Amino acid sequence: MGKQIFITGIGTDVGKTVASAIVVEALQADYFKPVQAGDLEFSDTDRVQSWISNTESKFYPNAYALHTPMSPHAAAAIDKVTVSTEKIKLPETTKDLVIEGAGGILVPLNDTETILDIIKPSYKVIVVSRHYLGSINHSLLTIKALQEKGCEVSILFNGEEHPTTEEIIVKMTGAKVIGRINEETQITKEVIKHYAERLKENLVSL
Repeated sequence: MGKQIFITGIGTDVGKTVASAIVVEALQADYFKPVQAGDLEFSDTDRVQSWISNTESKFYPNAYALHTPMSPHAAAAIDKVTVSTEKIKLPETTKDLVIEGAGGILVPLNDTETILDIIKPSYKVIVVSRHYLGSINHSLLTIKALQEKGCEVSILFNGEEHPTTEEIIVKMTGAKVIGRINEETQITKEVIKHYAERLKENLVSL
């Protein structure tokens, strides 16, 4: 049985899906997004699949595919369903499995549970952090909540380098830094492959 690697972010639109594709490509891992909200015609699973070059990775269907691009609890209410963490089962695979979250770790799934409730302490968690005003606070809150749950947390920075922001996040959390995804004008198979090769050594050693 391989590793379970959970990809989360400090918020929405920080680059989780790009990061997921890079990790899938680097490790020839399988991919699973438990909850997809919106964009069902070209979902995050479709995006990752379109960006990778290897032929080994398998892509598993969402446990919940919700129609509205909102927080899962709200999107589920519109679809007249209730998201239950008990129904979110990991696919069975002997390979490494990349699990992509939705939004940040405290995004509600229902009235009592959040994304954090589907993250197990045994998972290797990669937090995608992107610089903006407030991102230090969001990064520290995210990483510390995961560490308190017992998870081993690594950071993947996305976007232009901001040394004072990044240094304090690392200093205050002690989290390992996997590397950086630069500001890219577009994401292609070639771009994903480039980062997969560059970051592979750090990802293999998770």
